[in-house]
Amino acid sequence: MNTKKAVAKRILQICNEKNMTINALANISGVAPSTIYSMLNEKSQNPGVVSIKKLCDGWDISLREFFDSDIFDGLEQEIK
Repeated sequence: MNTKKAVAKRILQICNEKNMTINALANISGVAPSTIYSMLNEKSQNPGVVSIKKLCDGWDISLREFFDSDIFDGLEQEIK
């Protein structure tokens, strides 16, 4: 799995854990729904760390908690 897909998967995982829709996440994080959806699909190949931090703030978790997941173990090398 590449990093972008892992980030998208983690966003969906946390939303499911918190029983939250993407629109609800957008409201509490101040990130536009279109930005979040672009992070989830192929439109955005490089989700920004500032946007991820805003999502974390909305969930009331740290960046460390976001990235502390088995999803990020064994990612493909990005340098080709």
